[in-house]
Amino acid sequence: MKKTSPQRLVPELFGSADIVINGTRPWDIQVHNPAFYNRLVAGGSLALGESYMDSWWDCEALDQLFYRILRFRLDQQAARSIKLLWSGIRSAATCSPGRFRAFAIGRRHYDIGNDLFTLMLDKWMNYSCAYWRDAGNLDEAQRSKMDLICRKLQLQPGMRLLDVGCGWGGLAAYAAKRYGVEVTGITVSREQAKLARKRCRGLPVTIEKKDYRRLNGTFDRIVSVGMFEHVGAGRYRTFMRRIRGCLAPEGLFLLHTIAGNRSVRFCDPWISKYIFPNSMLPSGRQIASAAEKLLVMEDWHSFGPDYDPTLLAWHHNFIANWNRIKQAYDGRFFRMWTYYLLACAGSFRARRNQLWQIVFSKEGLRPGYRSVR
Repeated sequence: MKKTSPQRLVPELFGSADIVINGTRPWDIQVHNPAFYNRLVAGGSLALGESYMDSWWDCEALDQLFYRILRFRLDQQAARSIKLLWSGIRSAATCSPGRFRAFAIGRRHYDIGNDLFTLMLDKWMNYSCAYWRDAGNLDEAQRSKMDLICRKLQLQPGMRLLDVGCGWGGLAAYAAKRYGVEVTGITVSREQAKLARKRCRGLPVTIEKKDYRRLNGTFDRIVSVGMFEHVGAGRYRTFMRRIRGCLAPEGLFLLHTIAGNRSVRFCDPWISKYIFPNSMLPSGRQIASAAEKLLVMEDWHSFGPDYDPTLLAWHHNFIANWNRIKQAYDGRFFRMWTYYLLACAGSFRARRNQLWQIVFSKEGLRPGYRSVR
């Protein structure tokens, strides 16, 4: 049987999602290097991202392109029909960071430049999904998200709050100022810790560069925002055990995490190589299984669609401020970061990625927990 050539196969595959090679619409792909077709068939999603970084192709609206790719399930179509590993060659080993590998994400992502993140994010430097209900801009949406977390945790003056994966200290500072709590924040990023300490100066906030497995002490409330994605499926249970060990008997724990629609134990090859090493998205089953017999689930809130406008706002800020930071990076980084932000926006728009806030207690609250939205 005669094999279909990549030059024919790739346009047919994209065409099933209403994407035209060298078409005229914003989501159509413009191919600059004819070797793109062979490279894509051979390398899947890793090759798609790398060939974009190499300027082999362009697209006016990457977010719209990826929305169509994922909404029409081109990855699954490719795997079924032509044996193309669209989602990339999976790692043979489970990506579960060890004690020292846990710091790789700090070095390779969060330490790449506080100048970049300062200009891209909101004024509190929240690097996680904002809450856009009744919000008109990114600052308002991120303030709403922080206040939502504080209200869900039922913070009261004098409580001790542990922030696992505290980033640049935005939530820690907000909770300390607005709700009068004492905060301990931990991060695996040297640059995050340095700037967080500066931003939280004068507040009852302690920032430590520490892996969660070395946590000790007892806290009235615990929060983790955008960190669980770096734990790894093999250590979800370890994470929950450590949370339980640090949580007061009547305490509450809020987990804010990106999630996927199915359970996986591998990393996306392009994201792992260029953006978040050793990362993976938990499923609902994996989270519930990890917490079983350790914590009581009190509330589960899904607002994944809010990540689409969050990512678009970050992209807008990145583009608007590029001239202020470009001397520290290069053109390939610009294309890589653009691809990352807009591909993720398309994925959330297609509902292939989710965003959950889950509230747990240690033994179950009596008379019960009242949900906050």
